[in-house]
Amino acid sequence: MIELPADDRESSPYTGYTRAHWEAAADALLAAVEPYATPDRALYHLPGDHTGHAGRLSDGLEGYARTLLLAAFRRDETALGRYADGLAAGPGGLWPRITDRGQPLVEAASVALALRLTRPLLWDRLDDAVRERTADWLADALTAEPWPCNWELFPVTVGGFLAETGHREEAARKAIDRGLERVEGWYVGDGWYTDGDGRKFDYYNGWALHLYTVLHAWLADDGDLLARYGRRLSRHLADHARLFGADGAPVHQGRSLTYRFATTAPLWLGALTGHTPLPPGETRRLASGALRYFLDGGAVDERGLLPLGWLGPDASVAQTYSGPASPYWASKGFLGLLLPPGHEVWTAREEPGPADRADAAHPVPAPNWLLQTTRSDGVVRLHNHGSEDVRYDPYYTRLAYSTATAPVPSYDNSVIVDGDPSRTGIEPLGTGEGWIASRHTVRAGIDVTSLVAVRGAMEVRAHLVAGAAPGTPVRVTGWPDGTGLRAELTPVAGLSAELTGVTGEGPATLFVALARLTGEPSPPPAEELVSVETHGDGRGHEVRVNWSG
Repeated sequence: MIELPADDRESSPYTGYTRAHWEAAADALLAAVEPYATPDRALYHLPGDHTGHAGRLSDGLEGYARTLLLAAFRRDETALGRYADGLAAGPGGLWPRITDRGQPLVEAASVALALRLTRPLLWDRLDDAVRERTADWLADALTAEPWPCNWELFPVTVGGFLAETGHREEAARKAIDRGLERVEGWYVGDGWYTDGDGRKFDYYNGWALHLYTVLHAWLADDGDLLARYGRRLSRHLADHARLFGADGAPVHQGRSLTYRFATTAPLWLGALTGHTPLPPGETRRLASGALRYFLDGGAVDERGLLPLGWLGPDASVAQTYSGPASPYWASKGFLGLLLPPGHEVWTAREEPGPADRADAAHPVPAPNWLLQTTRSDGVVRLHNHGSEDVRYDPYYTRLAYSTATAPVPSYDNSVIVDGDPSRTGIEPLGTGEGWIASRHTVRAGIDVTSLVAVRGAMEVRAHLVAGAAPGTPVRVTGWPDGTGLRAELTPVAGLSAELTGVTGEGPATLFVALARLTGEPSPPPAEELVSVETHGDGRGHEVRVNWSG
């Protein structure tokens, strides 16, 4: 548990969190990990039964690097002094070497960024021999081959630091140019990157792709580069701000969710660099809302540690690369502490975020998402008709996600054809105010075209199943239950009361249902809010939706 100062609802009516709360949280997290440092402080072996695929030694380096990043944002000289001790023993000694596609490459970026941010407090005070060993260890990151995703920015981040300090300058600049060029090919517009080839859209946009590019340009004082990346960040934040529920919860979608309040990093980054469309009070409300959601929800255990999980421990959000210290990429959420105490983000009165203000159906064309928000319960629902990474099902492949539910093993928000819930080859068909559509493959020869129309909390979900033999069973699923929420799924066409049906004789069969996820205690019956008519023949199918009023 973390004990924070009494909140200040006078200046922060939504969360009550001020800079003092963020400082106290950072101090508590740093104090909690300190007992798990080795005597030389070069490794932090946090408790946990999930070892990352790179092994225990790499996990120990991860513990050092990710908590060092937190100390760097906090700029606490006492804490940084402890990490200075670790630098005397780690590089060129205890730490594993940085190799192609190896986990130490990730941690090298955190070490380099922390050293760059705190240079007068840490790097400049180190002995020359320690600096040389550290630079030599980091230099392997300049030529190590990264995985073709956000990893391309780790050599960039290391290169920025080494070039600034006069180490391996030519190699550093080559690594920077190479990484930025590779990432450029993944920018799809409107502030969104895909995390490598394909259509992998998730929080890595904010806590990696925008974070490292913008910070590199800002720290390098490269005005042209910062203008380019800053414009992208600002555009991204217009969508990113809508991914938080009124309770502070981020939408439960994508991989590496154990990084938790790292989702706030791009919010702070916009304020830090001056590239944000958000008022200062809204920035703090969204960021503080997320921190409070996790701290109040039990994300920190009785030892003061962040275990692998979301609120409490939860192995379902772990990946093969996750070790006991992996959650400490959450440190990125403390980027706002680089803002001075007098900055307007800290002094302004909190302002409502999107989920506080009004019902909305916000289209996000780049990933082909639709964000459906209801003010009465503060829930945000993400209708996913364009993001896909089959390696990480179920966090990419479901039709919908929310701030109040998590994917379940029984395949929520899916169309299951002949027992097969697969959803690959997602083809976006567009999104607009209140609607979204896509087509996906179930297996060879069978595809599903889906159209969703929303208003308030109501959803009309239509699925056209094509290519299946007549009589093929089809089952449609909706929202899983969420705490204090009501999940509904009502058949309209082609489905029985059990939400099952079979394909007909024609080339395609239409299945339609009404769905609702709501926190309202007594919502109006669905039939009072919407009516649906369907028509179809050999030439096509029509779904006519009539909203009340």
